[in-house]
Amino acid sequence: MTISTTLWSFALVVGLLTLTPGLDTALVLRTAALGRRRRAWGVVLGIQTGILVWGALTSLGVTALLTASQVAYEILRWAGAVYLLWMGARMLIDAWRRGIRADGADEAHDLQDAGTLYEGWRLGALTNLLNPKVGVFYVAVLPQFIPAGAPHFTTGLLLTCVHILLGLLWSMALIAFAQALRGWLQRPAARRALDRVTGTVIAGFGLKLALGD
Repeated sequence: MTISTTLWSFALVVGLLTLTPGLDTALVLRTAALGRRRRAWGVVLGIQTGILVWGALTSLGVTALLTASQVAYEILRWAGAVYLLWMGARMLIDAWRRGIRADGADEAHDLQDAGTLYEGWRLGALTNLLNPKVGVFYVAVLPQFIPAGAPHFTTGLLLTCVHILLGLLWSMALIAFAQALRGWLQRPAARRALDRVTGTVIAGFGLKLALGD
């Protein structure tokens, strides 16, 4: 298998994965829909930082410990589950609190809580890095696309960069879509509904991770 064939094949696999609605999509859409464009890009960069770390560790063979050590996997799994359940619950509680506040107070609170690029990056990075299934995916898939005789670490990073590029392009489309609907999504009722849906999705991912599904 040549490098060019490898790149196209890997791009197809991770491209389908990127387009599949999931936790990353929910986080980016929710943040951008609330008009927090800078924080949304922080989330995107944080997610891609996590992908880069997983790809680099896999290329070095470190993430194989996740599959070899049940204790290491369980620790990371429970840390990720607790984090996601906490984040989802917080969104649901915030949506409930906004429901009992006046619209003007709700709008002022949201403007004050616009967030920063770093806060978004931290959210995206933690969400990605605390998900052991991303590491397991890379352990299972990435080595299969590295041609025999090719430098393992360099080729692994190159493939990881393909995944990152596709993720950035897809995130750009998601943010543009959310910005187009910004006027409607920034209505107090729409914001509460968005937080309820996103909070439920994130908590659901956390519960699924905790149950080991």
